[in-house]
Amino acid sequence: MKNNIFLDNYHSLLNIYDTQIAIKLVKDTFQNELSKSLSLTRVSAPLFVDPETGLNDNLNGYEKAVNFICNENNKKLEIVQSLAKWKRYALNKYNVKGLYTDMNAIRPFEELDNIHSLYVDQWDWERVIEKEDRNITTLKNHVKKIFKVIKHMEHEVWYKYPHVVNRLPDRVHFITAQELENQYPDLAAKERENKICKEFGCVFVMQIGNVLQSGQKHDGRAPDYDDWKLNGDLLFWY
Repeated sequence: MKNNIFLDNYHSLLNIYDTQIAIKLVKDTFQNELSKSLSLTRVSAPLFVDPETGLNDNLNGYEKAVNFICNENNKKLEIVQSLAKWKRYALNKYNVKGLYTDMNAIRPFEELDNIHSLYVDQWDWERVIEKEDRNITTLKNHVKKIFKVIKHMEHEVWYKYPHVVNRLPDRVHFITAQELENQYPDLAAKERENKICKEFGCVFVMQIGNVLQSGQKHDGRAPDYDDWKLNGDLLFWY
């Protein structure tokens, strides 16, 4: 399913130097506030893994990871595609309740547009929860905490760069992928997202991955670790 996003005539409101300073401000603010809000410990992430460990992410199941041969022992290693599996291994290794890390990856099968690149530079985080907390209420509560962190970040950036801040709403609107399809049955998945995000400003679309009543999926999800009943995307209108 192609969901490419292209922004015509885009130009930055900051020059290239100030853009780098602003990026650091955003990243420093966000990771500090997120780690406090969710009780996360920072750990270092691997750039490559041994494919025999099973720790690399297969993403949707068809993407092939970039690999190379280690000169020391002639062993094949893979550049990570994401840290979804590695994070759970790391929680046990470091014996922490929660962790976050800076991830760099290469995704040669990525569909390229203004917000998707072959090179991935993103945060990853993971938390241990009790079995009885594995429910929709816990999911929504964590989403609200993340949203609160982003709202705080918005205020911090506004103090320094008021002309570049896009004002966010005061709350998150929750909806399932099926409810969203029922609401806009004649629109494609990304068109539905745009429609509802324009209305509410911030939306969390839940239960992504299963085939909907139309016979289509809202979006692809990993088949071997992602819980399609307790997942979602946090989306903002811009």
